[in-house]
Amino acid sequence: MNFHKNLLSLTMIATLAAGISQQTVAQQLRPLPYVNKEWSKDYPPFRIAGNLYFVGTYDLGIYLITTPQGHILINTGTADSEPLIKAHVKKLGFQFKDIRVLLTTHAHYDHVGAMAAIKRQTNARMLINAKDAAVLADGGNSDYVMGGKGSTFLPVKADRLLQDKDTIQLGGMIITMLHHPGHTPGASSFLFDVKDSTRTYKVLIANMPSILDETNLAGMPRYPEVGKDYAYTLQAMKGLQFDLWLSSHASQFDFHKKHRPGAPYNPAAFKDRTGYDAALKELQARYQQKLKTAR
Repeated sequence: MNFHKNLLSLTMIATLAAGISQQTVAQQLRPLPYVNKEWSKDYPPFRIAGNLYFVGTYDLGIYLITTPQGHILINTGTADSEPLIKAHVKKLGFQFKDIRVLLTTHAHYDHVGAMAAIKRQTNARMLINAKDAAVLADGGNSDYVMGGKGSTFLPVKADRLLQDKDTIQLGGMIITMLHHPGHTPGASSFLFDVKDSTRTYKVLIANMPSILDETNLAGMPRYPEVGKDYAYTLQAMKGLQFDLWLSSHASQFDFHKKHRPGAPYNPAAFKDRTGYDAALKELQARYQQKLKTAR
């Protein structure tokens, strides 16, 4: 009996210590370089297609894929998104504690800011492209544009490193990770099928290759091949085939033109191949313009 009491006490002490450690690290985070109020603005969760749900904020694409063996969460938004995600998962009728896998399109604070807190609460496995693992592990301090001044989010150590076209499998779901570098060295898109009572949909959650103003396509000290990677990604993404597409930011795929709060289930709203091609064309033009100032 005493053994069990001692074990329980040790567990409580370890949990408390972990919480204090996380709090201490959080106090050491530097101010975020940029914040958009729409990143933290609440937005009602809803079913996108089959077992794929939107659990994000007004502008941040956060996605829940449910399975009988647990759930997959793609992106978490900023640190203050954690209670919103938890509330959204519950509102949809699922258990937050049943999240088993964590993924992200790339390791920036507006997409992994709440990852450490959610991983700690759910014990989910963190999977990330190998080339973003280091920046995830140091809280963004080694980011090639925004790094070098301290962490912008709580560090997370990955449980599995992914390579291009690796698959993530859980409860009958098979998700293919596509390496689309540039925005970060390990930026990734995800391709998978979901189905409802009517049909099967091939879904692309695209990491659109936007270019930060500070990026020099001739090469950055922490990312010499950035220009070449952007060129690869822009070409590779043109050839992708899908039925529905989504992205890391609502603004990148005209989310608010396609869905209104309370709207009925309508997967077809996210078809929009024309919009996808137009978005890539605009990003290609931005790339060509940035090349002119590369040095």
